[in-house]
Amino acid sequence: ERQIMLERQREGIAKAKREGKYKGRAPTARRQATAVLALRAKGVSAGEIARKLGLARSSVYRVINAAQPRT
Repeated sequence: ERQIMLERQREGIAKAKREGKYKGRAPTARRQATAVLALRAKGVSAGEIARKLGLARSSVYRVINAAQPRT
């Protein structure tokens, strides 16, 4: 029964991919990167940015670190 269920699941996923409906989770933090960086430029703390935008603090730090130039 488990094998049949997994087979049907794979078929459903394949069908959804063909129809363009299976794209995975949307990257919420990256979508709000401009807002995160704008607030950070104003001197708002990472914790406050996270509360205002409904993100995790770690996501805020990830966006900030990605925007900094590498040395």
